[in-house]
Amino acid sequence: MAPTEGQGETGALLADLPQSANALGSAIAPVSLLYFGDLQCPFCRDFTLEVLPSMIERWVRANDLRIEYHALETATREPEVFVAQQVAALAAGKQDRAWHFIETFYREQREEGSGYVTDEFLEGIASEVPDLNLSQWNRERADPQLAGEIAADARAAEGAGLNGTPSFLIGRSAGAMTTLASTDAASLDAVIEGLLKT
Repeated sequence: MAPTEGQGETGALLADLPQSANALGSAIAPVSLLYFGDLQCPFCRDFTLEVLPSMIERWVRANDLRIEYHALETATREPEVFVAQQVAALAAGKQDRAWHFIETFYREQREEGSGYVTDEFLEGIASEVPDLNLSQWNRERADPQLAGEIAADARAAEGAGLNGTPSFLIGRSAGAMTTLASTDAASLDAVIEGLLKT
């Protein structure tokens, strides 16, 4: 089956970039960006599809930036659906394909509150992820550790005073993180440039 236009764009964007669990980019990148999102959030979709690609091309490909995706429930109205969709992304991350799942979900996001996120929808997203072992992915969605990671993300967001999505913490890797006030590309580039000089 030929890839869709969205699959082709996602594949090209992420081609040859290292992934590990929820992280995209080199494990030794000097700057880390923690992205708190809800897969049903339309503002997250806009950021992921419109702003993030240039950051990935400029900073992640140069091994200057590592991006971690964290879960923060805002747009999804049913807590159990929120956990199911975020766990589905983390289960793909067990095969180093979380970012393929996240990007594909945002590309296929539908009207907020319409109840479109079903098990069938999640399996459809997973089936579009290249080289994802679907039976392994299905098994790993039942891993309670993944739901625990989502609960830990919520605590981290609360501790940082984050209550909307998308929200971001940025800093030198393994150092103190600060909240990003602005999420336009120019502001993000300036912050990253400044951190690389420190």
